[in-house]
Amino acid sequence: MAEEDTSMEMISFGIVASAGAARSLAMEAIKTAREGDIAAAREMLAESRKAGLEAHDEQTKLLSREAGGDHVTVDVLLVHSQDHLMTAMLCQDLAEEMINLYEMVETQSK
Repeated sequence: MAEEDTSMEMISFGIVASAGAARSLAMEAIKTAREGDIAAAREMLAESRKAGLEAHDEQTKLLSREAGGDHVTVDVLLVHSQDHLMTAMLCQDLAEEMINLYEMVETQSK
């Protein structure tokens, strides 16, 4: 396998790992908010965003390479990694909204 192929494979796996962590933390944040610990849920969501940013940074490097004229070969693994990243980002956005809703419900029930 060529060095560039190995590098792209590692970048793709890195995006999948970081995005997966981001999604898991966002889902855990929703569960924590549902259990009533809004502060901890917000902390988990912040950790989720940090993990997501790692994946996003790798994606940005690839976009910069492509924009600079260095063609990035798109394979199934790279597409898969992008899918994980976008799913994680959507999950984070929904988690933030759900945490806000749980907080609103908690505040109104007092």
